[in-house]
Amino acid sequence: MITAEYAQLMARYNGWQNGWMFAAVGGLDDAAREADRGLFWGSIRATLSHLMWGDMMWMSRFDGGAAPSKPLTETGSAYDWAALKEGRPALDTRVATWAEGLEMDAFSGDLTWYSGALGREMSKPYAICVAHFFNHQTHHRGQVHAALTALGVKTDDTDIPFMPEDA
Repeated sequence: MITAEYAQLMARYNGWQNGWMFAAVGGLDDAAREADRGLFWGSIRATLSHLMWGDMMWMSRFDGGAAPSKPLTETGSAYDWAALKEGRPALDTRVATWAEGLEMDAFSGDLTWYSGALGREMSKPYAICVAHFFNHQTHHRGQVHAALTALGVKTDDTDIPFMPEDA
């Protein structure tokens, strides 16, 4: 289904996209970041907070490292703008480091975890979980991208083929 090379490519893409997006969002004032834009999590900041929470949760399942301290119901308020700006680069590095260490056999088994959302243990193919992890990022960044575009903010490319080699 997917390979270690795919995960490494998507980890690079994640870092590249977050880099320009956080710079663009940083150019907004607090009111613009906090305004309800009709996104699933309401505001741009709340959507980025949910995304950081989700990335941390999945990474804790993948690498055994730290998980977010707040429950799913509080993901939109888990991180203020200062915490997002400070924490996102470190999380992107964590994602890239994990992806670089993947072996092909990582995708042959299942991942088992306790889902707080469903209140039970889950077990799914590792490859499906990794694909979901990257799809979830792209989905919510797409929402933020649309909100930025609606605000008239100049956005960068989002197409993987145009990702710089040094991203």
